[in-house]
Amino acid sequence: MNRDVSYSRAFNTVLKRDLQVAFRHRNDIFNPLMFFFIVVSLFPLGIGPEPQVLSRIAPGIIWVAALLSAMLSLERLFKTDYADGSLEQMMLSPQPLALMVLAKVLAHWLVTGVPLIIASPLLATLLHLESNSYSALIATLSLGTPILSLLGAIGAALTVGLRKGGVLISLLILPLYIPVLIFATSAIDAAGMNLPFSGHLSILAALLIGALVLAPVAIGASLRVSTN
Repeated sequence: MNRDVSYSRAFNTVLKRDLQVAFRHRNDIFNPLMFFFIVVSLFPLGIGPEPQVLSRIAPGIIWVAALLSAMLSLERLFKTDYADGSLEQMMLSPQPLALMVLAKVLAHWLVTGVPLIIASPLLATLLHLESNSYSALIATLSLGTPILSLLGAIGAALTVGLRKGGVLISLLILPLYIPVLIFATSAIDAAGMNLPFSGHLSILAALLIGALVLAPVAIGASLRVSTN
């Protein structure tokens, strides 16, 4: 019982600390959100204002913008802790490293993923997304954005010791993002055509469960390799 309390306390401490740091540096919250808005807003200007065209490509636009926005803040996920020695202390802690990195990933998702989910209906309106696709949009983003944070954290951990690892992170994790992008956009398209999309959501849920189980272990191992 004491061990469970200790694990819970370590998780909550890391989560609270990362959220406090994020709210002190407001750019960590606003930059991905503003990037999301800008990318989505550029498409009607470049393609044209035709509602039928925008409605057809809206799922892909929103999800690609969300994917790129989530990647924007990944490089700093472990960099600050690595620079000030906090990461080394975390790795020497008696608490499981996988548990603490899971808390950091949760903080990253709360700061970057949740604002994107909240803002997505507004941008979907701008792109004339079909009204019956909104529920699928929210559902896919709710299931998919945590996967983006979990998988992205693996790339961030592998490049934590590099000065400029942003491009390398993209090369490492973009192939892993493709299944999420495919099933998420397919679910929204199916909803727009009044077809069932529960199968797509089930696959995304399975991917999320798999990422929750395997990614923290992979992140911890990547951190140990990168810092040795």
